[in-house]
Amino acid sequence: MVDKLIKLPNMTFMWSEISFFAKWWERAHPQKKAALKKLLQSGRFEIATGGWVMTDEASPHIYAMLDQLIEGHQWVYNNLDYAPKTGWSVDPFGHGATLPYLLSESGIEGMVIQRIHFAWKQYLAEQQNGDFLWRQTWDTGGTTDILCHNNPFDIYSIKHSCGPHPLVCLTFDFRKIKGEFTEYSQRAQPITKWNVKERAETLLAQYGRTGSLFPHNVALISLGDDFRFDHETEWEQQYSNYKQIFDYINSNKEYHASIQFGVLSDYFREVQSRMRKDYLSKLSGDFFVYSDIFIEGRPAYWSGFYTTRPYWKSLCRQLESSLRAAEILYSFALARSRQQRLNRTRQILEGDYQQLTVARGNMGVFQHHDAITGTSKSYVMHDYGLKLFDGIRMAFSVMTHAAQYLLTEKPVEAEEENEKGVKHWPLFLSFPFERQGYHVLPQPLPQYIPPGAELRLILYNSLAQARQEPVRVIITVPNIKVIDSDGKSVPFQLNPVWNTTGGPLQLIKGQYELLVIAHLPPLSLVTYHIKRVDDRDSSTLSSVTFFNTLPPSENNVFSIQKDSSSLNNIKLENSYLTSKFSSDSGLLKSITLKSSGRKVRTRLDFQAYNSAQFHSGAYLFLPEPRQPVRNISDTPPLFCVLRGPICSEVFIQYSDFLTHTVRVYHTDNLLSKALEMDNIVDYPALPKFRETEMFLRVTSDVSSGSTFYSDLNGFQMMKRTIIPKIGIEGNYYPASTQMYIQDESTRLTLLMSRAHGVTSWQSGCLEAMLDRRSLYDDSRGMGEGVIDNKRTQGRFWLLLEERVSESESLSRPTLLANTLSNSLIYPAHTLVADPGNSPVLRNKVSLLNRPFPCDMHLVNLRVLPVKAYFEFPSQSSLLILQRQGYSCDFSSQTYQCSLTEGNLARNTRFKEVHVSGIQRTSITALQPGEILDMLSDVSVQPMKINTYNVTFA
Repeated sequence: MVDKLIKLPNMTFMWSEISFFAKWWERAHPQKKAALKKLLQSGRFEIATGGWVMTDEASPHIYAMLDQLIEGHQWVYNNLDYAPKTGWSVDPFGHGATLPYLLSESGIEGMVIQRIHFAWKQYLAEQQNGDFLWRQTWDTGGTTDILCHNNPFDIYSIKHSCGPHPLVCLTFDFRKIKGEFTEYSQRAQPITKWNVKERAETLLAQYGRTGSLFPHNVALISLGDDFRFDHETEWEQQYSNYKQIFDYINSNKEYHASIQFGVLSDYFREVQSRMRKDYLSKLSGDFFVYSDIFIEGRPAYWSGFYTTRPYWKSLCRQLESSLRAAEILYSFALARSRQQRLNRTRQILEGDYQQLTVARGNMGVFQHHDAITGTSKSYVMHDYGLKLFDGIRMAFSVMTHAAQYLLTEKPVEAEEENEKGVKHWPLFLSFPFERQGYHVLPQPLPQYIPPGAELRLILYNSLAQARQEPVRVIITVPNIKVIDSDGKSVPFQLNPVWNTTGGPLQLIKGQYELLVIAHLPPLSLVTYHIKRVDDRDSSTLSSVTFFNTLPPSENNVFSIQKDSSSLNNIKLENSYLTSKFSSDSGLLKSITLKSSGRKVRTRLDFQAYNSAQFHSGAYLFLPEPRQPVRNISDTPPLFCVLRGPICSEVFIQYSDFLTHTVRVYHTDNLLSKALEMDNIVDYPALPKFRETEMFLRVTSDVSSGSTFYSDLNGFQMMKRTIIPKIGIEGNYYPASTQMYIQDESTRLTLLMSRAHGVTSWQSGCLEAMLDRRSLYDDSRGMGEGVIDNKRTQGRFWLLLEERVSESESLSRPTLLANTLSNSLIYPAHTLVADPGNSPVLRNKVSLLNRPFPCDMHLVNLRVLPVKAYFEFPSQSSLLILQRQGYSCDFSSQTYQCSLTEGNLARNTRFKEVHVSGIQRTSITALQPGEILDMLSDVSVQPMKINTYNVTFA
């Protein structure tokens, strides 16, 4: 590329994804690097967007979307001293409103999109609104507007980019590679002096038609495609032929046209010179669901990938949670080690930064629009799984090192040497589970407590608010007591441990699930002591009642019995709500709020669509219209009810392919306000479950009509209106964290731990797709079906709230929903201290002197690299804060945090470290802003994300 741009003086080129560019840069000769920088400075080479990848816009969480953008921008800044000014997002399958916000806040001034519903393309063309200002629904002042260009035709290839006639455009794709036989190589003929006039006028007619779709009459024509410009000869072929056409048109003034090679900045500069922003139309919302029509001649809806390969989507969330937690703890540990001048400890932590860099890159590359979407071949998805697993392992390693150092009563230097002679710490913290590979769920490790000894649990809360967290650990003795970090005895519950694979439930002898509700200060490491005692407290033991089957015969501790009642309903309740379940199936039937007596039917079912062969695959969703929906939950399951002092639950097992748990907490906190649900889906081996798209549906008597709400990337809620005539496939939408329905009195919310496709096809229904299997390719580029399903866990909260007012025009989640969602996505991390190999530890380490406001979410505290040395940590970290919007229209709760209109409480400060400076920056930290005197000067407007550069002394 560099050689060709130097040789071909008028040619320009654009690059988007930094993950691939960085690999070339690592191997490039210094002269090539210098030449490329000159091309950047001259404007002939442009980096557009500059993210780690061209991210999908439906399934990712905003944390990962932003992190990959920061990673790309920081790489570009550190290595090229460059800041992207344009955005290029042409291949994601539909476009959301989150990426435009992130690009605008990063300093990007204009962006290009491509894949939107064919009807939207027609509308924008008819109205000449292909260039518009994309405005956030909540931004009444337009402070985050970004100029957006919609490529007006079907796809970005040369065949579809020059104008409205693909067969004409094919004749202007001049690539001819020996051995290649393509539709364009057969049609395109080299430009000569004999045909240049006809060819120029034909191309100009296409360009003119394209330009007529915009009020300024400037046409942006992309010249490229997937896997192009990978042969030297193509550069010469495309350039020489187009150069002759351009020269001919530009030299004949009667055409009244000027054509040149250019980059996106040239286009947006020309548009802005002809049109003031005031004259541009303003659009709010998103462009989901994407539908094409040009492949089959009928609408095909790309709503399948919202759910495809849920195991990978879940694995990515686990990496996000682990990496974020590691980043925050590492920022404090590194700064503290430097300030304490512990040189060898500092060196070890500085070495850990490379692991963070790799983990960031692995998470970032999975946000690609063919990765998190699940739309890559199985062997590629396997590689993604390995990368995600490596990222989790590295995040755990960094988290463990940072926690050990911060917890040690008297920090000492590392003294041991490994086999390579490198100084390191003796590890005494570990996680209480094991994972044999990316492809299997983690398995808890039973913790043995010797007589007279204790087990120390280290609980890490990475949120900036205090919270009460259910903590579960498997232990091997039932005679224990639990002591918190203040030396106080803590209530606990012991549950039986079951083997849930391979047939009927089997009790695992000698194992007990310990459940504790831990009280965790904001940004803290807290130690809980599990002490072995002589006597067993029988009040801590849960009791189990089996339905539809006989209980296990072996039992030595718990009360386990067969149901002998004739009740139609099973009831689980606490001081806030009563939930009723069917005594035949164990599935939820209703929820009643005790404060008002309001009862809402909430019938839960598991069902499945039959896929339309060749039309429902990795990308597309289309149920087989001639086959009815299968009600999976019609089959009588095995189920039991567990009741305990802290938590009661209904556990249901449908053979080996589905387990479903619903929990009610008997606590006086936010956990008691909703039902916790846990599903494990494990499709049986083929030929079973062929063309099966399984979903969870809650049918209620909430009069929601044709409207429901789903979140977009965990950033904002979008109103969705059901359109029956386009089928259910056109009414499935992406949801990253939640969806809800509501009427004049009630809201019913489903919170989720990973991305799902969701809908509310009928009034009062919440529906979330759980897993999909299709043997057939849907002809959108993958070339195979999806049959690599894995045992996948999904966690939910089902939340019922009463309306107390109707004052807001823009619908948002409640503060309770946001709080539960944050805990679901970012659970506390549990570590175990080795009882025989750990020094004296501090019982509690608080990294924040007071909590952040309830609506102020700590997105990250992320160490920046040293300038020009991307894999070495600097003295600074990026403090990223999101002011999560919330609704006051539904019943409020009592919280352990405050609301301060977007400001931190006075004298809020970090503990354990000294801060020498705080400066506001753009969202990816490329543009400096206001300098603050102290952390409590931070202020964030509703819905916005602010980034601050925090320099540690």
